[in-house]
Order: sequence, then structure tokens, then C-alpha cells
Amino acid sequence: MSFVRLAAVLAVLAASPAWAADSPAWSGWSHDLFARATTEKRFVILDLEAVWCHWCHVMEKTTYADPKVQELLAAKYLPVRVDQDANPDLSSRYGDWGWPATIVFAPDGSEIAKIRGYIEPERMQSLLKAIIDDPSPGPSVGEAFAIKPAASAFLGKAQRAELTKTFDESYDETLGGWGENQKYIDADSLDLAISRAEAGDAAATTRARRTLDAAIALIDPVWGGVFQYSEAGSWSHPHFEKIISFQAQYLRQYSQAYAQWKDPKYLAAARDVERYLTEVLLSPDGAFYVSQDADLNHDVDGHTYYALPDAARRKLGLPRIDTNLYARENGWAISGLVAYYDASADPKALAIAERAAKWVLANRALPDRGFRHGDKDRGGPFLGDTVAMGQALLDLYAATGDRDWLASAAKAGDFVATFRDETGGFFTSKTSEGTAGVFAKPAKLIDDQIQVARFM
Repeated sequence: MSFVRLAAVLAVLAASPAWAADSPAWSGWSHDLFARATTEKRFVILDLEAVWCHWCHVMEKTTYADPKVQELLAAKYLPVRVDQDANPDLSSRYGDWGWPATIVFAPDGSEIAKIRGYIEPERMQSLLKAIIDDPSPGPSVGEAFAIKPAASAFLGKAQRAELTKTFDESYDETLGGWGENQKYIDADSLDLAISRAEAGDAAATTRARRTLDAAIALIDPVWGGVFQYSEAGSWSHPHFEKIISFQAQYLRQYSQAYAQWKDPKYLAAARDVERYLTEVLLSPDGAFYVSQDADLNHDVDGHTYYALPDAARRKLGLPRIDTNLYARENGWAISGLVAYYDASADPKALAIAERAAKWVLANRALPDRGFRHGDKDRGGPFLGDTVAMGQALLDLYAATGDRDWLASAAKAGDFVATFRDETGGFFTSKTSEGTAGVFAKPAKLIDDQIQVARFM
């Protein structure tokens, strides 16, 4: 059996049973959620999780299996669990608090608490009790960042100096990378460093290459593919989830690095990411899956599993693969493969990218020229799907000269324009997550504004 088919079979077998545990009576997100909460006089607790998330699994096994936590939730809360990959509006709104992200709302939809990452059972008990006793918003709840139209299309000298200072100070001169505790390649920071290196900036060259050299440690030496990040201020303590956004980013940036410096280790790194992307995350239909879990199950975590050689891993089985097929994630993967093709001239990579784009056009395109996220979306359409696919189509046009790709990209651009808010910026979704509390105001995320500006 081929590795790809083995992955597909085990992905189905490795669905929820491996993670099953006693848990609260979870509901999904719905438009009438806060009307129900008001009628029943309950708080809403939102657990934003991810299929691939190690600490989400730990929290399910410990915190949400705790009898006292379950008792408190049953008494005064509506527990809601949402897959953040499947819900781009909620994940964009609360991305700074996850994953897992725990958001507690009053019945009117106003926020009471926003908590990042794992919450121990005792701390969760205290949180739930405290909110019942005093539902006043806590210090984690603040005003959302307001996007205001700029007076000029250009940065002023003072703005540029301040941004450059922040960029310079966040670089880790000892280990490479931007940031200190969690080590990974910050995409925008490396893009800026590479662009400066192309212009002859020696310091930027040193920073970019030191980061690229260090981050090779995050690539799985057995199956390829890049782990999400390393912790403890080191490049050698990875968290083992493999997420398509990171595969696409690292594939693009190592390919660009090889094109810039012709260092064979960068091409080798790109190839290791490409083989994982096209052998494990590629569906039989030609589109790309979302992610692979950090752990095999509650008993075999990533530290144990990924230390094993190929045969021993396969004997145990494969960590669960999220087999959803999303337009946004496929756009990212296509752009990464095109960058790899540009650097390597590997025709197989371009063919896979074109096949994926044709699948998305056939299966995720909307009548009005944009793209939906998945097969069945709760909300949307979402801005990110059309921006990512529009960029991918532009990349295919640049690589092939085929004007059909350019025409499809132009249609995507027309659809992106319909997300524009006349007061400034672009909305994340065509529909709101709800009508009560914080959801009465549609979300406009700064990252979305950046991606729209780049694409347009």
C-alpha cells in the first residue's frame, strides 16, 4: 500500500475514538446561541480548538473530564466547541488567544474573559465559580483594535523608524529568528529580511540565513514536513503538529532562499517539506488536507512517536489527519509549490499545483467569482479563501504564462473588493458570527488588510 493511501486509510481510522473522553455536552456555534443563553440565563463558554492541537487534547483529557468542572458547566453554562480551522471568522477574531482559546460570554454576547492556551482543572474551576459570583468583564477583555483609514498611502519617517526599531529589537541575535520563547520562522519578518538582503543589506542577509539554518531543525528527518514550533527558547524542543500553513510558508521561503543564495541545504529543506506535502497531505482528488496531529493518541505523544524510525511509526499507526479540503489552505499550498517550482524547475511540483487549483475552481468556486471555505460552511463567505486562492492563481500565471490563471485571479480580485467597508478596511466575512454583543460589529482583522493590500 502506498504511503498516500496508508495515510488516507489511517486518517479515517484515527478519527475521534482515539481521543474519546468524558466531556461536557458540547454544542456547535449557532446564530441563536445568545438568544438561548438569555432564555436559559446561562453564560456561554467557547472552546476554540484544532484537530492537530496537543494542548487541546490534554485539556480534553484533564480539564473537561474533571467532575467539578463538568458540574459547574452543567449548572450555569452553555459549552460550545468549535474547530477553528473550519470557522475562519471565529478563529480570526480570537486567534491571539489560542489554541486552545477559551472565551466566556455573558448571555447578551459581551465578553467576560479571554484565556490563551491550556487551563488546568483547578484553575478552570476557579474561573467558572468566579464568573458565576461576579460576571464583570476581566482584564483580558479590552477594546478591539480599530482600523482607521490612513491619511497617506505611505509611511512617514517616524512610523518607518519605529517599525524598523521594533523589527530589529525582536531579532534573536544568539539563536536566530524573531521572538525568544517559541522558535519558528515568523513569515513576515523573514520576508522583510530576504527583501532587504536582495537589495544588498549585509545585516539582513546574516539574520535571514541564521534563521533559515536554525529552522532546519524543525523539519521531520524521517517523513519530511515541518513541525509548528519549538519551545523553551530552543530550536530543538518541537511541538509536533504539522499544519499546512507552515508547510506552505517554509516551502516558499526555503525555495526563495535557494534562489537567492544557491545554498544546496535550502533546496534540500524545501524538498523535504515538498515531499511531505505531496505524499501525506495530498488527497486522492488532488487537493490538500489541513493538518496532521501532534500526537498519536492520549497515550503516545509526539515526543515518543516522532523519535521513532519509519517502520516503528507505521506499526503504531499514523497521527490523525484532518481530511477537510479548504480553499484558503489549498491556496497557500499552491503558492508554496509554485515557489518551489520556480527555484527547482521540478515539473511534478507545478503539475500538482495546477491540479489542486483546478480542483478548487471546480469544487469551491462561488457563482459570483469568489470561493467558499469548505464543502459546507457555517458562515461566510470568508475573505481569506478568495485572497489566498487569488494569490495562488496569480502565482500560477507568473510561472506558466497561462492567461486563464490570470483571468481567474482577476475575478477573485473583483470578489475581494465586495468585502470593502466604506469607512475603511475589509471585512473578514460576508456574514457576522451573530447579532448580539461583540458580534454585532463585523470583524476587520489587521492581517486581512495586509493580505488584501499585497494581493491587490
